Amino acid sequence: MSSILPSSARITALDVLDVRFPTSEHLDGSDAMNPEPDYSAAYVVLRTDAGDGLEGHALAFTTGRGNDVQAAAIAALAPHVVGLSVEEVCADLGSFSRSLVHDPQLRWLGPEKGVIHMATGAVVNAAWDLAAKRAGKPVWRFLGEMSPEELVAQVDFRWLSDALTPEEALDILRRAESGRALRIGHLLDKGYPAYTTTPGWLGYSDEKLARLAREAVADGFTQIKLKVGASLEDDIRRMRTARETVGEGFRIAVDANQRWDVQDAIDWMRALAPYDPYWIEEPTSPDDILGHAAVRRAVGPIKVATGEHIANRVVFKQLLQAGAVDIVQIDSARVGGVNENIAILLLAAKFGIPVCPHAGGVGLCEMVQHLSMFDYVAVSGTIEDRVIEYVDHLHEHFVDPVRITDGHYLAPALPGLSAQMHPDSVKEYAYPDGPVWAARV
Repeated sequence: MSSILPSSARITALDVLDVRFPTSEHLDGSDAMNPEPDYSAAYVVLRTDAGDGLEGHALAFTTGRGNDVQAAAIAALAPHVVGLSVEEVCADLGSFSRSLVHDPQLRWLGPEKGVIHMATGAVVNAAWDLAAKRAGKPVWRFLGEMSPEELVAQVDFRWLSDALTPEEALDILRRAESGRALRIGHLLDKGYPAYTTTPGWLGYSDEKLARLAREAVADGFTQIKLKVGASLEDDIRRMRTARETVGEGFRIAVDANQRWDVQDAIDWMRALAPYDPYWIEEPTSPDDILGHAAVRRAVGPIKVATGEHIANRVVFKQLLQAGAVDIVQIDSARVGGVNENIAILLLAAKFGIPVCPHAGGVGLCEMVQHLSMFDYVAVSGTIEDRVIEYVDHLHEHFVDPVRITDGHYLAPALPGLSAQMHPDSVKEYAYPDGPVWAARV
């Protein structure tokens, strides 16, 4: 039930904090394009004068340098947010999202892409966190219990109607309505399937890869992922090691993190094909729709997956129209927040393509689980061939961290988007003056 607010309650502040974790020290997160990442959050807090103690929390994820640029972009949105009615924002998140995305001067910096769009997504996600907390529900359930009409009202159909109309979106959502209660029950009982990238970071030794892969199997995962793309000789050896460790029939995805040109991607994947990779992720530039289509035609039955660096719903639309992907990978912090991800989930459902989100990072697992669970409850109605990425680090910094049991994400129970960080973590890892970073000067 929604909190009772005075009608005059307003958003009083949009705080943004630069929080960085020195993950480069142990090569956690290392890949062919990001050899030494420091997982970082441009962390957002929406504050109000409602007197109920509720705040909205979210973040934009970066890999270190540049987090200050991302934080500055979020701060630039404050004049568009501070002073707004809490009740009106939470009651109409579709209009709130569009008001930020369509600002005629700020959108020039995109439009709807890059740092400014990620900033918009962080603020929009924080508003969803606040609205769900007011409703007393986790975001996945807050969304999953909306009517089809309410959900369609969240989506900006500009530039989508040649592929997905509001009427088609309503039809998709109405078809899924009848089974919602059963699927909510399944999530509460079993959770949502996960796969793990924990064994596969490029900086790990073969021994560490094999040990972590064995642990993944023992922990109930049915898929792991390896980073590839720096050295073909090394990748063949690492794939062989992984396959020998997990056995035949166990899914091993690979991820090039955009390292290759189109022909390089084709040649590399043909060399790895004897080890039965399940998908190749980000084989080339995320903007190269025709390149992805060419790779997909050439490397089948290996699937092509992409999405974590795709800027907006329009590029997803074109990837689907061009038959360029087998797997859509949404990201909770790359596009314009929950609203745009609803649009992408509806597009994927229209084209019959499974969604397997990108996560890892810091806070991405926490946030994106809500989107996949909502998709299962109210959009696609299925978990067949669908998994959420999981990486086992940095969850301890969150008030409501992800919970994994038997290779499944357990459904979040606390209200909100699960993005709220512990104050002590924010203080300790604040950049550049927090104790962790001050000690490194």
